[in-house]
Amino acid sequence: MQKPSLKVALIYLVTLPFWVSMIVRVYSWIIILGNEGVIEKTLRALGLIDDMDSLLFGDTAMLIGLVYSYIPLMILPIFASIEKLDPALIEASHDLYGSRLVTLHRVILPLCQPGMLAGAILVFVPCLGAVLEPTLLGGGKSMMMGNLIQLQFGAARNWPLGAAISIVLMTAVLIFLVARGLRAVRRETTELAL
Repeated sequence: MQKPSLKVALIYLVTLPFWVSMIVRVYSWIIILGNEGVIEKTLRALGLIDDMDSLLFGDTAMLIGLVYSYIPLMILPIFASIEKLDPALIEASHDLYGSRLVTLHRVILPLCQPGMLAGAILVFVPCLGAVLEPTLLGGGKSMMMGNLIQLQFGAARNWPLGAAISIVLMTAVLIFLVARGLRAVRRETTELAL
C-alpha cells in the first residue's frame, strides 16, 4: 500500500499524456526515435554506437506509439480494481502460508480480473481504429484496420467498401461485448443463486 499523496501523484503521471493532443504525442515520438533523435544522441554521447539506423518507420516504433497512447486506459481500470481489494483477503492468504506468488496467482489476479478485462476492452477498441501511429511512426508500411478504412474513404474513393469494413468491424466488436456482458450476468446470477 502506498501513501495517498503518492497515489495521487502516480495517477497524475498516468493521466498526464491525455492532456496533450494525440498528434503532439505521436510527433514527440518522432523526435525521440528519429535520426539525430534523443535516443541516438544519448547512445552516441555514451560511446555505445557510432552510427545507427533510424528507429522510426517500423513495427517497433508503431508498437511504442500505441503502447504510450493507450497504456493509461489499461492502468486506470486495473488500479480501480486493486483499490477495491479487501486487504483482509491478502492477509488471510499469508496467514495460510501462501507465498507472494501464490497470493498473486490465487487471490489478487482473480479478484482483479474484471478490471483487467475492462482495461483490455478499453485498449482494444481504440487500437482497432488507430491511424496516426501506423501512418506516422510505422511509415505506412503496416496496414491496420483504421488505415484500411481511411484508405477506402480517402485515396481509393471506395466508400461502399470502407463503410462495409466499418460496419463489419463495429458489429464484431459489439457481438463480443454483448456476449461478454451476458456471460458476466449469467455468472453473477449463478453465484447469487448458490
